[in-house]
Amino acid sequence: MDLVNHLPDRLLFAVPKKGRLYEKCVTLLKGTDIKFRRSNRLDIALCTNLPIALVFLPAADIPTFVGEGNCDLGITGHDQVRELHMEEDVEDLLDLEFGNCKLQIQVPADGQYSKPEDLIGKKIVSSFTSLTTEYFKKLEGVEDDSQLKTKIKYVGGSVEASCALGVADAIVDLVESGETMKAAGLKAIETVLSTSARLIRSKNPKFPDLVDKIHQRFVGILTAQSYVLCNYNAPRSILKQCLAITPGKRAATVSALETSAQDEEEWVAISSMVGMKKIGDVMDELKKVGATDILVLEINNCRA
Repeated sequence: MDLVNHLPDRLLFAVPKKGRLYEKCVTLLKGTDIKFRRSNRLDIALCTNLPIALVFLPAADIPTFVGEGNCDLGITGHDQVRELHMEEDVEDLLDLEFGNCKLQIQVPADGQYSKPEDLIGKKIVSSFTSLTTEYFKKLEGVEDDSQLKTKIKYVGGSVEASCALGVADAIVDLVESGETMKAAGLKAIETVLSTSARLIRSKNPKFPDLVDKIHQRFVGILTAQSYVLCNYNAPRSILKQCLAITPGKRAATVSALETSAQDEEEWVAISSMVGMKKIGDVMDELKKVGATDILVLEINNCRA
C-alpha cells in the first residue's frame, strides 16, 4: 500500500467504505472524537485532531490490510476475518456490538432438505466459500478439499436467488432479520457462524500508543452506551442493602449528606453506574428498601 510511504507520520485506520457496517462505523468514529471530513470521490480522509488517516476499503479486504501490517487498525466483520483465515494475523481487540448477524445454511422452505446432512453431495452457493468448505469438510469427516462430495460454488451477490434459479440446492449467507430469506422462499437449517463488527489491530502496529488510545476510546463509547448513572439518597442504615442493588461497575460512590438538626438519622448520597437494561427494576428495588430522590442520567462517554 503506497499510503504507508506517503503518510509515514499517520496511523492508517481501515474502515468499511459502504454496506451494512459503514454508517455505524462513521457514528462510532465521531463518538470517539476522531474528526474527519470525507470527500465523495476519495477513499481516504485525514483526521484533523489526531495523526490518523482513515482508509475506506471493502470490508472483505480489511483483514488482509491489517494482517499484513499495511494498516494498524481496522473495523470489519468477524466473518471476514474467519473467511480469510486471518485469526492468527490480526488481534481481535473489541466486539463493537453492531452488525450482528448469522452465517446460515438456507434451503427452500417447501423443499426436501431439513438438516445439513441432507446436503452432502449437493450444490451449495455462497460468497463465504472458505467457511462453507470448512463446515462441510467437518460434516463429511474429510480433511482435504479434493475428498469433499458437496459441490461449493462462489457467488458474490444475490445469493438468495440461487435456489429459485436452479443454480443451487442450498445457500450459505449472512442473515440479519431473516425477512429477505423468507421473501425468497428459504428457511434456515443451521448456523455456521455468529458474527458482528470487530475492532482489529495489526500484530506489530507502527503506532502502538495511539492504537491503545483509540482502543480505550472505543471501550469508553461502548460502556457509555450500555450504562446509565443512577444517583439517589438513602439513610446510612440501609446502605448495605442499597449497595447490593447498585454495586456499580467496579464500586459505587458514597458521600455523606449535610442534614438538619431535626434529622435523627445520618443520610448518604450514592452514585452508581447501572446497566441500562436493568435500570427500571433497579429503581423499583431502591424505592422499596427506602431510597429517595432517585435520578437517572445518560452517559455520553466515559473511561471505565
